[in-house]
Amino acid sequence: MPDDRGGFESFECAPGLRLEAYERLAALQFKTLQERIEKHEGTIERLEKRLWLTVYGVAAAIIGQAFQSLIAAVPG
Repeated sequence: MPDDRGGFESFECAPGLRLEAYERLAALQFKTLQERIEKHEGTIERLEKRLWLTVYGVAAAIIGQAFQSLIAAVPG
């Protein structure tokens, strides 16, 4: 396969193969890291939903007790 180097064919050499292997390894590590980040983001989102549900539950309980106190205090 001639290329733009004066008609010489390209060939695979040890440093080139080594560099290619490092590039594949880095791409694989980056992909794995990206997947782990996405997994952690999903976990954080679920935890955040649970936290807000707890906050709303506590607020509803406090408001319920306040209304119950008001109803008990009103003569009737």
